[in-house]
Amino acid sequence: MAETRLYIARHGKTMFNTIGRVQGWCDTPLTTIGETGIRELGLGLKEAGLEFKVAVSSDLGRTVQTITIAQRELGILGKIPYYQDKRIREWCFGSFEGMYDAELFSGVLPRISGVVDANTMTFEEIANGVHEADSANWSEPWEVLKERIFNGFERIAKDLEKQGGGNALVVSHGMTIATLVNLLEPERPTNLALDNGSITVLRYENEQFSIEAVGDMSYRQTGARLLEGYEK
Repeated sequence: MAETRLYIARHGKTMFNTIGRVQGWCDTPLTTIGETGIRELGLGLKEAGLEFKVAVSSDLGRTVQTITIAQRELGILGKIPYYQDKRIREWCFGSFEGMYDAELFSGVLPRISGVVDANTMTFEEIANGVHEADSANWSEPWEVLKERIFNGFERIAKDLEKQGGGNALVVSHGMTIATLVNLLEPERPTNLALDNGSITVLRYENEQFSIEAVGDMSYRQTGARLLEGYEK
């Protein structure tokens, strides 16, 4: 049986990413720069000789757009199974969706939690703070959020393992990927800098995940060089 690995990409840069607005379950499309970044990612993954048995994204438009571009550059679009799993969606920020990041993380959360800087808060404190303040009551408390995220990625790995292992190309979201990493290695800082198009690699063996890379930008960097060469 081949080893089972998840190559988890953060989606390409979107309109809301660019202007610093909270983007959880609300959605904006990739910008032209964001699309180019994912072309780079796909080309870099192909150059590395990686082969994928399955492709999985969340059901939000920005991850669907991302995985389509990446698969096209890899030459595997329509050639391997692809499905969506809403469990690997971004956090839901409820009534704070679309708010400027600074308003939420430097204004609302510190006021609720009595802290000076939300960057010092744990994911549990952030999730429960948002949930407490969410007038729409759409956001998820920490216990629900962490179970959703972990179960989503675990199911992808288990299904792949049952098929004999191999690599899965997965596209998810910044805070979702950072939460998964924190659940697996709580000693890591929660303010991970996961760039758009970065890759986090998890190995799955004996019903356990191990982290092999977090926020790896080398595939995009390789792809950028290739893309520049193609366009000359």
